[in-house]
Amino acid sequence: MSATALSQQPPAFLKLLAHDLRWRLVSALARSDHRVNELVRLLDQPMNLVSYHLKQLRDQQLVTERRSSADGRDVYYSLDLDLLRTRYFATGAALHPALSTSGSTKMDSLQVRRPTRVLFLCTHNSARSQMAEAILRRLGGERVVVFSAGSEPSQVHPQAVQAMAAIGIDISQQQSKHLDTLAGQSFGYIITVCDRVREVCPLFPDDPERIHWSFADPAAVEDGTAQERAFQQTAQQLVTRVRHLLTLIDRGQRGTL
Repeated sequence: MSATALSQQPPAFLKLLAHDLRWRLVSALARSDHRVNELVRLLDQPMNLVSYHLKQLRDQQLVTERRSSADGRDVYYSLDLDLLRTRYFATGAALHPALSTSGSTKMDSLQVRRPTRVLFLCTHNSARSQMAEAILRRLGGERVVVFSAGSEPSQVHPQAVQAMAAIGIDISQQQSKHLDTLAGQSFGYIITVCDRVREVCPLFPDDPERIHWSFADPAAVEDGTAQERAFQQTAQQLVTRVRHLLTLIDRGQRGTL
C-alpha cells in the first residue's frame, strides 16, 4: 500500500456520524420523522445542542426539514435513507472495492412468519395513505396485510389514481374510510403520512410501532400542472419509504401477528 493511501484522512461522512449525538439523531430519524422538541425529549439533550447537530446533518443533505401542515410553528425532520446508504457504501469502497456493495440481502427461504399488519393514516384518506397502502401491498405481497383510513374521510383523489396508474398500480376501486372502522384491530405498524392526523391518532391494541412520515398534501397544490407533478413526486417518495419499511418487516424488527 502506498504512503499516500495510508496518509488519507477518514471520509467526512464517517466524521459526521462518529459524533455520539449525531449518531443518536440519525438513529431516531431512521425509523420516523420527528419534530425538534420530540428529539430533545428522546435524546434528553438541550434544545440548542440538538438544533446545532441537526444543522450539521442538514448541511450535508442527510436530513431535510419540512414545516408542519398541522401547526406551522413546528418543523419535521426527515432522514434521507437513500443518500445515507449511498455514502455508507462509498465510504466502504474507499477502504476496499469489496466493501462497495451491500452483499446478499436474501432472506432465508425456509423462514415462515405470519404477515405483518400495517395501517396508513391521513386526514381524508384520499391520497397519501391510499397510495401508500397500494404500494406496500404491491411490494410486500404476502408478507403484509395493509389498510388505510382517515380521521375525516372523503374520496380517493383522481390525481392519486392517475399518479399510481403511471407506476403500474390501480387504485381506482379503493374507498376512503374512517379510522373508527378499524378500532380494536391489532397492527404491527401504524404509519401516519400527514401531520394533522398524527395529533388525533387513537390507541390500538398490542402497542403497535408508530411511525410518522411528514408528507405535504399534494391535493393542496392548486395549479393543475403543479398538482399533477406533486402527486407524481409523492408517489415516488412513498415507493422509497415503503421499500425501507419492508426492510424492517423482513428482518423481523417488529413483532408479527
